[in-house]
Amino acid sequence: MKKFCRALTARTAAAAATLIFSLAGTASAVSAAPSPAPHPVQTVQQAAALPTSQTNGKNFVGLAYATRLFSATAETPVYGALIYFTPGARTNWHIHSRTQTLIVTEGVGYTQEWGKPVTVIRPGDVVQCPAGVKHWHGSTATTSMSHIAISEPSPEGVTWLEPVSDEQYPREIPE
Repeated sequence: MKKFCRALTARTAAAAATLIFSLAGTASAVSAAPSPAPHPVQTVQQAAALPTSQTNGKNFVGLAYATRLFSATAETPVYGALIYFTPGARTNWHIHSRTQTLIVTEGVGYTQEWGKPVTVIRPGDVVQCPAGVKHWHGSTATTSMSHIAISEPSPEGVTWLEPVSDEQYPREIPE
């Protein structure tokens, strides 16, 4: 048995040596081959470096600010923004061509779908605004509100409509 094991070990070592030498001869061919695609890595954008700008006054009542969090890419076909509404600020009525998701991060606000009652939204609430639904969202009259908005870009974009009137906008938080 010992002779068999020694012979097997010798044959295995010889086969390994042959393989190593044959690979060494093809090293130049291997190095000339194209490199594999780079492995994806995570990215971190520091909050202080993210661009913030005042929102378009034609589409908002009151003062609001938008911070672009991320843009749509081939791998992630949605974009995200943090919207900060000062007290009393709100969007005009508008319609998205694709679903928009809102995640309330601070404060108290409202959202309303055309023809339906106002809904109070608070931190942690998630609002799904389906494509084609006329709605608005914003802060209450006395508190600011921020939400993260996530949406898929489309050629049709957003259809901005009339401002939310003072009569439509609640001055007190509904029960």
